[in-house]
Amino acid sequence: MKYLFTILVFSLVVVSCDTSKSTVKSGPEDTGFSDTVRIANDSIEYEIIIIEPGFNSWLITQPPKGYYGLSYLETRNMEYVTEYNYRVYAPGFNKNLYVQEINYDPSVSYGLEVNYLLYNYFKYFEITYNQKLR
Repeated sequence: MKYLFTILVFSLVVVSCDTSKSTVKSGPEDTGFSDTVRIANDSIEYEIIIIEPGFNSWLITQPPKGYYGLSYLETRNMEYVTEYNYRVYAPGFNKNLYVQEINYDPSVSYGLEVNYLLYNYFKYFEITYNQKLR
């Protein structure tokens, strides 16, 4: 239970394919030092919230957003989401790590920003918690 607040509070709500109005905020003052990353479009058609200690500082050490192609990120994210969601419901996995299902629809075009951050979150998750999702 102690990891509940330090682990992924991750929500992805899919209503539309329109991702042209996305924004990224790093907490209430947008100082860049917060451990919360929120990605949402103006009409809140989808939202991702990552609350993970050290994620922001780790993210800035990773290749830039345009380094990976969109199709690469989408393919990898589907693999990661499938395995992660399996572990949410399967017995024998730490429920403090696999807290909540991720609703990622491969037929929705989330855009580069969302896919980039989701991909990097999974990489961070694997390294930080010594988990192999692929």
